[in-house]
Amino acid sequence: MSRPLARLGLTAPRLAARASTVTPMGARAFSASTARRMAAPQEKNEYSNGPSAIDKAAQMFFFTEIVRGGWIVLEQFFRDPYTIMYPFEKGPLSPRFRGEHALRRYPNGEERCIASGIANTLACKLCEAICPAQAITIESEARLDGSRRTTKYDIDMTKCIYCGFCQEACPVDAIVETQNYEYATETREELLYNKEKLLSNGDKAEAEIAANLQSDHFYR
Repeated sequence: MSRPLARLGLTAPRLAARASTVTPMGARAFSASTARRMAAPQEKNEYSNGPSAIDKAAQMFFFTEIVRGGWIVLEQFFRDPYTIMYPFEKGPLSPRFRGEHALRRYPNGEERCIASGIANTLACKLCEAICPAQAITIESEARLDGSRRTTKYDIDMTKCIYCGFCQEACPVDAIVETQNYEYATETREELLYNKEKLLSNGDKAEAEIAANLQSDHFYR
């Protein structure tokens, strides 16, 4: 026994007793994990109710899946075709379909876009503010009667993600998305819509837009 250990009072019997009571870390971790596993409820095998080995072998050797697929094809062969001869035939569209944008007018020809805020001192620009793609740019000015109207309303259709937020944010249903989806262009510049282009789209499809908004007003 060395002198430092003797000074601490650690004699040979005491060291032996401590060594017998020390448990290795691995043994403690194993015993704890074993206890938790034994205490946890036994999980059911997810595949216990699945097909048996005989069923799997039958599907593999007798090509049952191919037979079922062929039967479906044979059923469809004697039914009327679902083919739509586009562009001469077109399928139905939902009133909520989001297509090409348009600006609307009131029946008297006045623009619906008010671009006005509190006491007509600030531009509304709710559609511009809510657009997640920042595709809308609006400028407005005051009129002689104190009201404000837009002088610039641009939409970059190459940025638009057709989320419909602009239509939902507008308090007067000025900016809408029509059901027109056939407006492919040859150049990018043709997809930069200005106010005149948007008003022209609205004039062409006003009857359709009003009917769609009327049919959907119960859910807005």
